[in-house]
Amino acid sequence: MRWLDHREPVSGPLRGAVIALGNFDGFHQGHQAVAGEAIKWAKSEGRPSIIATFDPHPVRHFKPDAPPFRLTTLEQRQELYLAAGATAMLVFHFDAELASTSAEDFITDILIERFGAYGVVTGGDFSFGKMAKGNVELLQTFGAEHGLKSRVVEAVENEGVISSSRVREALREGDPQLAAELLTRPFAIRGIVEHGDKNGRKLGYPTANIAIGTYLRPKYGVYAVTGKVLSTGETLKGAANIGIRPQFEPPKELLEPYFFDFSGDLYGQEIEVAFHHFLRGEAKFDSLDDLMAQMEKDCAEARRLLSALPDD
Repeated sequence: MRWLDHREPVSGPLRGAVIALGNFDGFHQGHQAVAGEAIKWAKSEGRPSIIATFDPHPVRHFKPDAPPFRLTTLEQRQELYLAAGATAMLVFHFDAELASTSAEDFITDILIERFGAYGVVTGGDFSFGKMAKGNVELLQTFGAEHGLKSRVVEAVENEGVISSSRVREALREGDPQLAAELLTRPFAIRGIVEHGDKNGRKLGYPTANIAIGTYLRPKYGVYAVTGKVLSTGETLKGAANIGIRPQFEPPKELLEPYFFDFSGDLYGQEIEVAFHHFLRGEAKFDSLDDLMAQMEKDCAEARRLLSALPDD
């Protein structure tokens, strides 16, 4: 799948595309509806389809100290867009120059001249351009005057409008099942397995330590998870702690999955850990024996909850 940079002109075969415009971080049901309309429209006219995203997120540009909130990495988004049927992913590198581009110039100079866009599809609340003054009405009027076609997809609802904010709220509240329903897949953190202090190994539960990076922090605690080793495609079941590990000093924020019935070496491997069920919050126990007893209970419960999933 092509990975396009908004600062560069779009090449010949991809000019005349239908572009799904938005941030599409989590690529939840609402995002999928917008992208799906763009892909269907493009296919009906024999045109390529492009799904856009912003990286860094505009919030990160205007509020650089904002806590981490990303639901996906660019690599994960690329895979999701490809699976949806898009021809290419377009990355808007949000910086001062893009932030200062007027909405009208965004349409004429970027969408029409630089990309050669035939049409764009957005959600009803999409905004763009300097001071976010651009909206769907401007696309439908000013854009149309310059030959750019546009379509608007209404919000998708599931007991309320589906949004990235709702997904983040569900994860922060320890409800990965609701997040998965809105996303149509479990929330997943991807990273490289690092060497740690081996506390889990000493307790008989060797973990694969992963830095959380720019991902949103779900509620700290223990979860039933699955892991996918990207190099092999192997899927593993397990229990994971995400948080600061209050039992050990000094506090260190980590994602630490323990995979059942696995004895291989994951150091240096890139794995993706998907969150299925919240088991309990983080806690400090009176002794390591008490911690080990609780870990045994956690693993038993995780096995039970994950038993409905197919084995790799």
